[in-house]
This record gives sequence, structure tokens and C-alpha cells, in this order.
Amino acid sequence: MSLTVRLRHAFGGFTLDVAFEAPAGITALFGRSGSGKTTIVNAVAGLMRPDEGRIVAGDTVLLDTAAGRFVPPHRRRVGYVFQEGRLFPHLSVRQNLLFGAFFAPRGAPREDLGRVVDLLGIAHLLGRRPGMLSGGEKSRVAIGRALLAAPRLLLMDEPLAALDEARKAEIIPYLERLRDETEVPILYVSHSLPEVARLATSLVAIDAGRVVRAGSTTTVLADPAAVPVLGHREAGAILTARVVRHHADGLTELAASAGPIYLPTVDAPLGATVRVRIEAHDVIIAREPPSAISALNVLPVMVTEIAEGSGPGAAVGLQAGEDRLLARITRRSVGTLGLAPGVACYAILKSTSVARRDVGAGDRAV
Repeated sequence: MSLTVRLRHAFGGFTLDVAFEAPAGITALFGRSGSGKTTIVNAVAGLMRPDEGRIVAGDTVLLDTAAGRFVPPHRRRVGYVFQEGRLFPHLSVRQNLLFGAFFAPRGAPREDLGRVVDLLGIAHLLGRRPGMLSGGEKSRVAIGRALLAAPRLLLMDEPLAALDEARKAEIIPYLERLRDETEVPILYVSHSLPEVARLATSLVAIDAGRVVRAGSTTTVLADPAAVPVLGHREAGAILTARVVRHHADGLTELAASAGPIYLPTVDAPLGATVRVRIEAHDVIIAREPPSAISALNVLPVMVTEIAEGSGPGAAVGLQAGEDRLLARITRRSVGTLGLAPGVACYAILKSTSVARRDVGAGDRAV
């Protein structure tokens, strides 16, 4: 099932005007605070009425202002997961989960309680009250409660924003399983690019109430023209690779379409597919094959496009086998190397420059 959203709404000094498609999987709404992300999910949930708009989930029209149609929130079958979890403190985890199941409409396809508990790894928490849970555990229970309500789609408004890095690392694998093992489309709000790169299958970049880029996550993240919106410091692309060997010296060898990649130990079994986020500022470009260097990863690539800003920097799009990379270098280097679309060169990447958080499970739509 897919979600179609078209909205226009005027606030004091700010106008939201967006249109996008969210296919099955996780569609991330990415942008700075105040760009309009939460307003969009509130409109999809039915918590606000836009001035103009149309929202369609699968074959069901949830909103059509031109036709005077507005389905109230309680009839939309939308699961909404907030930052804080918002669990009932006087109920156990099991009772919180069953509360969600109580609101599942008759005849709607329902998730099995046992499957949801297993999917989210919360079997050992069923007898506890929310006050005895960590932030990551509360988030998992809130997601489970939303799933058991048989939603058409899930809305997640920065569900990891209130968590520290350790708790984020704990819950992200469960979100990856949710993405890959359920059929419920997920609209996911975030202003964390590493989080989006690891989880999202499609990406809608929003700035000042407008959609500036939309498409598959791999395409948008590797687009040099999207760097000003995504942020120069955190811009980076995704490689898809397969785990082929864990070496005794602490390196894992991955097979990417452009060649082998060596990273610090990747916690994945042999044969597993992973997605690796490589930050643009960590990619060095050479016109000739380098020799006698410490960097282990040298991939043959071809320049696809170059975006130069008003400052000294330039974003260079690179085709690496079937994948795309992004390099952030100086405009002087672009000129010195004679880079232009169609030029063959080499992308150099230090193994230790890829953080553990930037390696995640591969998905069906990456």
C-alpha cells in the first residue's frame, strides 16, 4: 500500500505546500526544525485540517478538501508513535499492548500478539509497568501497541529524538525488522541524517514548507544538488554490500558492486546484506590508482555530476558499480583534477572513517 499526500496550509508567516508519494517501507520526512514535518503527519493523522489537500492511503481517501471529505482521526486506522511513547502508567506492558488490539476494527487484518512481541523483543517486559522501562523499551512497547491496532499505516514523529546514543543503538535494529517484516507503510519524521540513511527506503527532504527532493533514499542522498538541504557536514551516500569474510585482524570484508570494502568488524553473519553510509567528506578522489597508502578501500568510479556552491566547496556525484557515492571536495580540487561528468577516477575511503552506527541491515527496497 502507498500513501499520497498533497497539502497546503497557511500559518502566521509560514505556508506549508507539499506533495509526495510514500510507497511501502519507511518514508522519512527529513528537514530542519520548523520545516513542516510534524504538521504533515498531524494532517495525515487527522489531528489538523489543512486549508487545502488530499490524502489517500491505498484505496481509501482520508482527506479531500475539494470534495468536502474529512475522515475523523479515530476512523483513519493510523498508528501514531510519539517521541515520549505515551504509555498508560497504571497498565502493564501486556495491558498496554492489548489496549491497542482492543481498537482494531472488526474484519481488519490483525497482527498476532505473539509475533509483535517477538518482532520487538519485549517478551521479558510483559509483566512490567512503564515506570520500570528504559526509554528504548518504552519506544518498542509504543510501537507494538500501535501495530496491534491494525493500522493502515504508522506515523512516527522523531521516535528516537529523546533517547541517548546507547538507547538509539538498541532500538534501531527493531525498526529495521519492522521495516522488513511487516507490510505496514511507515511515515517517519526525523532531522537526523544518519538515522534516515540507516532506516528509510524513501526520503522526502523538506525545507521551509516545500518538498525540495523526493525519491529512493539511495538516490536522494547521492544527489549533489541535495547537499545544501541535507547539510554539508552530514551529507553522504549509501552502498549496498554483502558480508563475505570476518578477518582475524578485526576487519570485515564486504563485497560491493564496485569492489571489496574493508570495515571494522560488522555484526552480521556471512552472506548478510548490509547498507553502509559513507559520508561525503570522508571520500578522497584520485585520477590514478593510488599506491603505498594506508587506506584499504579504493573503488573505481565515474563522475556523474558536480554541484558547486558559492563557497570553496563542491559536491561530486560518483557512480560506483551499481551504487552511487558522494564526495565533498574543494572547487580547486575539481579544477586541478579536471573532474567533469564522464571522467573515470578512483574513490578512496579509510576503513576507520565509517562509524558503527552507519552500518545497518539491508532491506528489500534499498
